[in-house]
Amino acid sequence: MTKELPAAGDQRRSQLLRGVLDLCLLALIAERPRYGFEFAEALAADGLELVSDGSIYPLLARMERAGLISSYRAPSPSGGAPRKYYRLTDTGHAELGRGRADWQAFAGPVGRILATATATATATDADATAITDTTDTTPSTGENTA
Repeated sequence: MTKELPAAGDQRRSQLLRGVLDLCLLALIAERPRYGFEFAEALAADGLELVSDGSIYPLLARMERAGLISSYRAPSPSGGAPRKYYRLTDTGHAELGRGRADWQAFAGPVGRILATATATATATDADATAITDTTDTTPSTGENTA
């Protein structure tokens, strides 16, 4: 019996995201000030639904302590409790610029390597299939008749 692997894919995506989640949050804040719940919504809308509030809020607190973002409270449009909004500081804008450059320098080579590996694997699989298809065995003995 084989084990299902979708969880492994989720785990890999989660690990990859951990390294860039702060950059994603900075980019979202650069669009406009946001409050906590909006981050999870925006990330999910872009296909990053693995991100929970439990990982967003501690990261926002760390970024605020580092001076990358600042926060302020504003009344809720629905009349509920005031919401805590986050905005970028000048330091945060500079960090976002550096982070984007770092991402491009990293993602470009990784993308090329993965694309090359995929093309090579596909060609190798096709070659192996062609070899297997040309080798005939007899059902009774399993011996090669070619």
